[in-house]
Amino acid sequence: MKWRSEIILVALFLPVLCSISSVAQRPSPEDAMALEQQGKFPEAAQAWRAVTARNPNDAAAFASLGIVLSKQQKYSEAAPAYRRALALNPKLPGVALDLGLAEFKQGHFQAAAVALRAALAADPSSTQARTLLGLSYYGMQRFAEAVKYLEPSAKSNPGNLELERLLAQSCLWAKNYSCALEEFRQLLEKSPDSAATHILMGEALDGLGRPAEAVAEFEAAAKISPSEPNVHLGLGYLYWKSQQYEEAKKEFERELALDSASAQSMAYLGDIEWKNNRPDAALSLLKRAIGVQKNLRIVYLDLGAIYMQQKNYLDAQAALRHAVALDPTLPDAHYQLGRLYQARGDGADAEKELQKVQELHKKAEESLVGKIAISPPALNLSEDK
Repeated sequence: MKWRSEIILVALFLPVLCSISSVAQRPSPEDAMALEQQGKFPEAAQAWRAVTARNPNDAAAFASLGIVLSKQQKYSEAAPAYRRALALNPKLPGVALDLGLAEFKQGHFQAAAVALRAALAADPSSTQARTLLGLSYYGMQRFAEAVKYLEPSAKSNPGNLELERLLAQSCLWAKNYSCALEEFRQLLEKSPDSAATHILMGEALDGLGRPAEAVAEFEAAAKISPSEPNVHLGLGYLYWKSQQYEEAKKEFERELALDSASAQSMAYLGDIEWKNNRPDAALSLLKRAIGVQKNLRIVYLDLGAIYMQQKNYLDAQAALRHAVALDPTLPDAHYQLGRLYQARGDGADAEKELQKVQELHKKAEESLVGKIAISPPALNLSEDK
């Protein structure tokens, strides 16, 4: 009878069906690798999870799980898988580098650096580990350490202008001005019409105490791109620094015409007004500046001086103490505090502050670094490094 034939066929194929079901429920590493090779990454990840669930001490399986998760850009899931693999087998090749990249892609630069140092120790010839480590230090704003790793990477890959730019900026922000100057010169040879590079070159020259050359670089940037962000701010600061206040004022006003929220321009315009004995105009600009940006030292220094002239000693003291807190190595705020304490009759406090002025008599020269940009450019984490 027909129905009996169907029962017999089912009976014959039942072992095969059971076997298929078993594979689906209990995939092997070979099954997971096959899915990965086919580009079926979600299915491969599921298979690797099943493998690691059955074999929780299989370091290679956890590493493979991390890889397929990374290929799906699921870095927050990949990183724990890599960590588990390394905990089981710290010498598993390539896993520390993979972990470092996964953390880097998430912007976890400190965690990335830990993993990448281990990767570089395991393979000192790894250009990728060295470059990523340098970029991680850059991301943490530890620029001197960034230079250490970015420099050899940039030298071995001279066509990578982005890497050269990051190295040059790291040198600048580390206040290694000679290194910055050399790197920016090379960048200008390749791209002479880059206003941004002329600006950075000017910052480096200013740091080296070569103001005339710094001004020339900023003027070149302004000629190439008159609307370039911060070009008039930087030029104005250089004029202000050399006490060319009328020229500085013009540049700060030009910057404000381009960017009405330029707190630095407001602050230095306020300082110029104060120096020109116009305290009311100065106060207006200084208060506008502090409303945009709270950590401008020159604002607190000038506010302290203005309030002291008005005999508003309480506010003057608060402003000057804030200026000292922002940079205790510069003597001017200590000097103003000493004068304030003298005016109030606080002889002991006045002597203490004036003693600090003597200790700091060799004033640390300020430069454009840290004034033009509040922070270095963000790393582009969307690209493969």
